[in-house]
Amino acid sequence: MRVALGCVRQFTMQRVLTQRVARLFAVRIKLSPSVGAAAVNMSTLLVNRPQYSWLRELGLSEDNDGVYNGSWGGQGQVVTSYCPANNEPIARVRPATMAEYEETVQKAQEAWKVWADVPAPKRGEVVRQIGDALRGKIKALGSLVSLEMGKIYVEGVGEVQEYVDVCDYAVGLSRMIGGPILPSERPGHALIEQWNPVGLVGVITAFNFPVAVYGWNNAIALICGNVCLWKGAPTTPLTSVAVTRIVAEVLERNHLPGAICSMTCGGADIGTAMAKDERVGLLSFTGSTQVGKQVAMMVQERFGRQLLELGGNNAIIVFEDADLNLVVPSAVFASVGTAGQRCTTTRRLMLHESVHDDVVERIAKAYKQIRIGDPWDPSTLYGPLHTKQAVQQYLAAIEQAKQQGGTLVCGGKIMDRPGNYVEPTIITGLPHDAPIVHTETFVPILYVLKFKTEDEAFAWNNEVKQGLSSSIFTKDMGRVFRWLGPKGSDCGIVNVNIPTSGAEIGGAFGGEKHTGGGRESGSDSWKQYMRRSTW
Repeated sequence: MRVALGCVRQFTMQRVLTQRVARLFAVRIKLSPSVGAAAVNMSTLLVNRPQYSWLRELGLSEDNDGVYNGSWGGQGQVVTSYCPANNEPIARVRPATMAEYEETVQKAQEAWKVWADVPAPKRGEVVRQIGDALRGKIKALGSLVSLEMGKIYVEGVGEVQEYVDVCDYAVGLSRMIGGPILPSERPGHALIEQWNPVGLVGVITAFNFPVAVYGWNNAIALICGNVCLWKGAPTTPLTSVAVTRIVAEVLERNHLPGAICSMTCGGADIGTAMAKDERVGLLSFTGSTQVGKQVAMMVQERFGRQLLELGGNNAIIVFEDADLNLVVPSAVFASVGTAGQRCTTTRRLMLHESVHDDVVERIAKAYKQIRIGDPWDPSTLYGPLHTKQAVQQYLAAIEQAKQQGGTLVCGGKIMDRPGNYVEPTIITGLPHDAPIVHTETFVPILYVLKFKTEDEAFAWNNEVKQGLSSSIFTKDMGRVFRWLGPKGSDCGIVNVNIPTSGAEIGGAFGGEKHTGGGRESGSDSWKQYMRRSTW
């Protein structure tokens, strides 16, 4: 993801990651090693063990309220959050009922009446304070992301830093948003463009970036004059609760309604209600293309506004003149980071026939040297998949690849250890248009393809349904500009000599086609959170 780490739905460039790894390891919080099998009674919850006492710093306990609208509540069926590294229970959360959802929306609407009257630079000051509050809890919150989502600790901290960074960006933006004065064709008249908030912004986020994606939306939406209603992933509810507690404290200190940043933990029932609710001026959804299609249809049925950040079947193209010493670490970083669970993960590696065998050999060697272990161990570079279901998807994809003609170079097995660990996998020999190659599987499987010409490689990049991220490695400047031009990559993120994963907060993040067309964070993405009037 952005400057901090690659992403959320998220999303960093390799040299930035390297710099932050060294810095963040120095302030790492010590977590415990994996222990035995999970149990259901209170004494076995990780939150009650002394080595996890830092969870209390985030306001978490055995049972946690999963609704916030100025006050805390939650009367839904209790859910337990589990650690992917050992499948042990961390703590429990009481999500929202539909009645609580309705109450929360009403309180958010009332809060908007207060927030909309606050001058934009003053709103920016509140967002600045949110960023500072996150800084103060960055180690504990990053550790929670690692514990509950499964990504390595440095990525968890980097994800929180992502929210901090976009808060900083939003503070400056709060003094800059506005419309132009245009030439009027009528004598003595002025023609002015005015931007106003949409009101209530609904934010539905995914498990893989349980902090950063909300941060991109929340910080920008707030300075635009909107209030937010957040539904995090059902499998990362503790992160949603902890983040909301930090934000709520800032609002309280500023004597503002807590419902400005509301939260309702829940499942598909809450998400469906948000998609169908005409009071939600904009619905930002990050998740799979399959679910995104359903969300889009529900929002469009009411002529609502939507911001979709969906799947990505991202490719790196390596030409014959590429610097292979740059290619190998970039491809490894982009394909196994977050255990292949980023929307910007490299899933297809296209190699020119003249370098194919050499690159495959180098990357396979690098894969075997990847340090796999507990996410909170500072030497770990690769952690578990998020759920047991993801492990089954991994096995099914490998079997399909074999049936369609693929050859397993390395990996392909479940690891014999507690938790949801699988081996990072490389598969060669598949046709570029094999069904499994065109399927985004959210696991660490890299399909290696061999091409002959530039036109062929560009066409293969663009033939998949998604259009999120893409990259080429070459020294040919003519080729670079063809890649960036109208006949080059059709993705929202188009890179040269860096991996597909990662982006910067100053640019608009998002993709085309089945990726959904939404844009978040920088550039003029703020316009999606506002409505335009022409005076």
